[in-house]
Amino acid sequence: MTQNFDKSRLPSRHVSVGPERAPHRSYYYAMGIAEEDIAKPFVALASAGNDSAPCNTTLDFQADAAREGVVAGGGMPRRFNTITVTDGIAMGHQGMKSSLVSREVIADSVELSVRGHCYDALVGFAGCDKSLPGMMMAMLRLNVPSIFVYGGSILPGRFEDRDVTVVDVFEAVGRYAAGTCPLHDLTALEKVACPGHGACGGQFTANTMACVGEAIGLSLPNSNMVPAPYRSREEIAIAAGKQVMELVRLNLRPRDIATRAAFINAARVVAATGGSTNAALHLPAMASEAGIDFDLFDVAEAFKSTPYVADLKPGGKYVAKDMYEAGGVYMLMKTMLANDLLDGSCLTVTGKTLGENIDEVTWNSDQKVIYDVKTPITATGGVVGLRGTLAPEGAIVKVAGMKRLQFTGTARVFDCEEDAFAAVEARNITEGSVVVIRYEGPKGGPGMREMLSTTAALYGLGMGESVALITDGRFSGATRGFCIGHVGPEAAEGGPIALVEDGDIITIDADAGTIDLDVPADVLADRRAKWQPRVNDYQSGALWRYSTTVGPAYQGAVTHPGAKAERHVYADI
Repeated sequence: MTQNFDKSRLPSRHVSVGPERAPHRSYYYAMGIAEEDIAKPFVALASAGNDSAPCNTTLDFQADAAREGVVAGGGMPRRFNTITVTDGIAMGHQGMKSSLVSREVIADSVELSVRGHCYDALVGFAGCDKSLPGMMMAMLRLNVPSIFVYGGSILPGRFEDRDVTVVDVFEAVGRYAAGTCPLHDLTALEKVACPGHGACGGQFTANTMACVGEAIGLSLPNSNMVPAPYRSREEIAIAAGKQVMELVRLNLRPRDIATRAAFINAARVVAATGGSTNAALHLPAMASEAGIDFDLFDVAEAFKSTPYVADLKPGGKYVAKDMYEAGGVYMLMKTMLANDLLDGSCLTVTGKTLGENIDEVTWNSDQKVIYDVKTPITATGGVVGLRGTLAPEGAIVKVAGMKRLQFTGTARVFDCEEDAFAAVEARNITEGSVVVIRYEGPKGGPGMREMLSTTAALYGLGMGESVALITDGRFSGATRGFCIGHVGPEAAEGGPIALVEDGDIITIDADAGTIDLDVPADVLADRRAKWQPRVNDYQSGALWRYSTTVGPAYQGAVTHPGAKAERHVYADI
C-alpha cells in the first residue's frame, strides 16, 4: 500500500509542482513517466557501478533492484552514476594519487546531481574503498533521508587448499623478488585470488567502512557483510528502497543519525575488527560534513579502550564471508553493547535505536570469528593513534596481529614511494631500519597515496616486523606490519618528517602512543633553516585543485569547510 506525500516541504517541488514547472515536467513525460508518478517524491539511486574492477560490477544491478522498493514505498526512483578509482588497480604507481581525490569527486558529484535535480531522498550504492566514505559524506552534506548500501565483498579465492585474497598476490610479488616464489606459482595465484564480483574480502578499507555504515546507523542491520554474489543482495537493495520512503515520511535525516556518539560507536567497531587505518581519515571527513568536531585524536581515543575481538584478515584468519556467516556486524555489536562499548541510544535508518536493533540479535557462541569482549583476541584495539616529535599532528598504525608494539631504528629516507619500492625490491633495506617515505601527503603527493606494494613486498621478503615504515601518505587496509601513516604535518608543509635524514634514530611505541625523532633541537633548527618547499609535478587539473584546497590528514584531508560554515541545508531548500 503506497502513501501520499506532501510535496510542499520536499525539494522536488521545485521541478515538479505548479504551472511554471511545465517545462520541467515535459522532460519526465519524455521518459515515459506518468503524471501520478511525477507527483511522488523523487528518490536518487546513486551508483558507483562500472567495469573498472569487480568491486563495482554488481552495483548497477543492485541500484536498479532498489527501484522496486522505492515504488512500493510510494516514491519515484531516479538512478545516476558516479566514478570510482579502484585501489587494487591504482596501487603502486602514479595512478594511486587519484584515489583519495576520488572520494571528494564522488561526494561532490552526488551532491551536484541531487541538487541539480532536486531529489528528495538518496540511496547510495558503493563497492570500493573511497566510494563508501564519499557516498556517506554526500548523504551527510545533503541531509536528505538516506540509506547507504555496500555492494558486498568478494568470496575468497582458493590456492593450495587455503583461502587467499589479493593481498596474498601483493605479498607473493615480494617473495618472487626474494627468490622464494617461482614465477609459475605467482601466475597461478593471481588467476585464482579474486574469483568473482565484490570488493576485497579481508578487513581492508572497503569492509571497514561497510562496518562503519552499520555501526553509525546509515545502513540496514546486517546488510553489508553479505557477499556480492549472493542473491540476497537484491533483497537488501529492495528493502533499502522501501525503507528510504519510510525515512521520508518520518523526515529522519542522516544528521539525526550520525551524531557524535554514533561516530564514537563507528570508531570502536573499526578498532574491534582490526580495521583499516583509513577509517581515521574517513570518519573525520564524514564528521565535518555533519558539523561535528571529530579528528584523528578523537578516533584514537575511542580506539584506546576498545578490545580487538573480530579475527579478520590481514591480522587474523577470516574474511568478510566468514563474518557474515558468524552473524555480521550486529553480532559483533551484540557483545560490544553488552559490555558498555557502544551507545545504544543512537538512531538508525530502521527508525529504531541501535540498541533496539541489537536486541533482535541472539548471541551465537558457536561461531569462531567474533570473540566475546570478555575474552578478546587482545585487550586493546587493532588500530592505535600516535603523537610525538616526529608527528605533532598525529599518525596512525594498525597493530592487529602484530607481535611487537615498540620499535627503534635508523632512518632510511625516500622522497617518493617508487624509490622506496625499488630499494625493497633490490633487497637494499636492512633489518632494524625505519623506512621513511615522504612528500606523499595530501598536498605533497598530491593525493596521499597508499603504500601496499611496498609493505607487501617487505612482508614477502620476510621483513614485515623487522623493519618499520613511516609516511605522510597512507596505507591500504590490507597492509600489515609496523607501518605508520598519516604523519602530520606532512613534508610539503615543512613538518618534522621533512627534516629527517638517513641515520637518524626514530622510536615508535604503540603501547604508549608515541612516535619520536631523536635529533637535538639545534640540529633540527639548522635543517629547518636550510629546508626549501618542493613543487610537485601536478600543476594543473584535478590533482592541482585538490592540492591547493586540501586540509591536514588529522582533520580528514577535506577540501571545504564543512557543515560548520554552511548558510543553508540542501534538504530545506
